[in-house]
Amino acid sequence: MAGLTYKKAGVDIDRADEFIKKIQPLIQKTMRPEVLGGIGGFSGLFQPKLGRMKEPVLVSSTDGVGTKLLIAELMNKFDTVGIDLVGMCVNDVVVSGAEPLFFLDYIACGKLDNSKLLGLVKGIAKGCREAGCTLLGGETAELPGLYSGGKFDLAGFCLGIVDRGKIIDGSSCQEGDAVIGLASNGLHSNGFSLVRKVFSSREIKKDLGRELLRPTRIYVKSMLELQKKVKVKAMAHITGGGFYENIPRVIPKRLGVRIDRKSWTIPKIFRTLSHKGQIEEMEMFRTFNMGIGLAVVVSSRSAHKAMDILEGIGQKAWVIGDLVAGKGVTFED
Repeated sequence: MAGLTYKKAGVDIDRADEFIKKIQPLIQKTMRPEVLGGIGGFSGLFQPKLGRMKEPVLVSSTDGVGTKLLIAELMNKFDTVGIDLVGMCVNDVVVSGAEPLFFLDYIACGKLDNSKLLGLVKGIAKGCREAGCTLLGGETAELPGLYSGGKFDLAGFCLGIVDRGKIIDGSSCQEGDAVIGLASNGLHSNGFSLVRKVFSSREIKKDLGRELLRPTRIYVKSMLELQKKVKVKAMAHITGGGFYENIPRVIPKRLGVRIDRKSWTIPKIFRTLSHKGQIEEMEMFRTFNMGIGLAVVVSSRSAHKAMDILEGIGQKAWVIGDLVAGKGVTFED
C-alpha cells in the first residue's frame, strides 16, 4: 500500500513547477536594467540608480482586488484582475511623487489551475509594463485546507522611490487651488460587495460582466510626465471611500474641497448602479470613483497648462473643483 504524499494531501509540486516555467517569459518582458540575477531565486535583487537623487526615499504599498475576483470567476475571465492588482498598488505609490520600481505578487488558491493562473499573471505582467516597473518575484501557494475548489485570492506589493525634496504631500496646498480629475476606466476595484448586492449573477453574466471587469487605469506614466512640467501639490487615488475619504487625506486639515458635479460626465455604469440599487448620491460618491480615478491639485494659474499636458499624452481629464476654506467635500451643481 502506497504511503501518503504531498500530492495526495492536495499540493501538486510538479504542477507548480510547470506553471513557473510558463510565466517566466511574461516576467522577463517586465525587467528593468536595475534587476540583478535571473528568475527563480529565493529573493529578487534590484540595484536602484541613486546618483540622480540627493535624498532617496523608498515608498511602498500593498493591496488586493477584493470581491471583484468573484466577478472574474463568474465570467471565467482572469486576464484583467491582474492589471487591477498592479494598478491598486502603483497608483498609491505615484501619488507621493514616486516612481514604482518593482512589484511582487502573492496568489493563494485551493487547487492549482494553470490556465487560470496564467491569465492572472499575464494581467499582472501587463500592468507592470504599463507602470514601467519590474515584476521582481512572487509566490503561488496551493492551500487546499483554506480555499475550497477553484477559490483564490490575490495580494500585491509595490516599492517605489522619490527624492525627498520632490515628495508630494499636500503641504503647499492653498485656498483657490484647482482640482483636476482624471478619467477612470469604470469601477476599478472598489465597491464590488455592493455591486453584487445590486445585480444578480444572471444579470452580470448576460449584460454587465465585461464592463465590471474593465481593469483599473494605471496613472503612473501620466503623473510622472505631468510632474516634470507642472508643480503638482497633491494627488489622491480615488479608491475605497470615494471622494469623501480620499481627497481630504492629501490636503491640509484647514482646507476643504468644492466639487462641481457637472464638470464631467459620470459613466453610465454608475447611473445604472444608483438607479437599480436605489443608492443615494452621497453613498455613491463615498463608495465609487464615479468616473474620476485620480484627483490632482495644482495652482489655479497652472491648471490650463496641466490640462494641455494631459490632453497631449492622451489622458482624459477635467477641472472638477477647487480648494476652499473649511473641511470635507462639498458638491455644487
